[in-house]
Amino acid sequence: QVQLVESGGGSVQAGGSLRLSCAASGYTGSSVCMGWFRQAPGKEREGVAGIASDGSTSYADSVKGRFTISKDNAKRTHHLQMNSLKPEDTAMYYCVSDLLGDARYTCARTAGGRPRFWGQGTQVTVSS
Repeated sequence: QVQLVESGGGSVQAGGSLRLSCAASGYTGSSVCMGWFRQAPGKEREGVAGIASDGSTSYADSVKGRFTISKDNAKRTHHLQMNSLKPEDTAMYYCVSDLLGDARYTCARTAGGRPRFWGQGTQVTVSS
């Protein structure tokens, strides 16, 4: 059974930085897409960033140039470095993964789909 555990959320002022981490267990290999979704109150869940097994990355337009996704295959973890945070980045952030996912779709198998595995979420709050 695949499990994803997020850490690193918190509160920060606008312009600040946070680093989210996701530890994965239950996978037997490293060929897996991993990424992050977020959901703000009253809004739909949206894909933020994905990283494919070959290391290629994809980002939502709203975070390009500010967020960076990376991974450590040996530790089965991946990270989301968030810089220049804005109040509109406030949301619950979810770690996701899917063996057959596509990083362009934040690890969903098709556009608009949902990755197979989700973490419990970690709250990010950015104050102005």
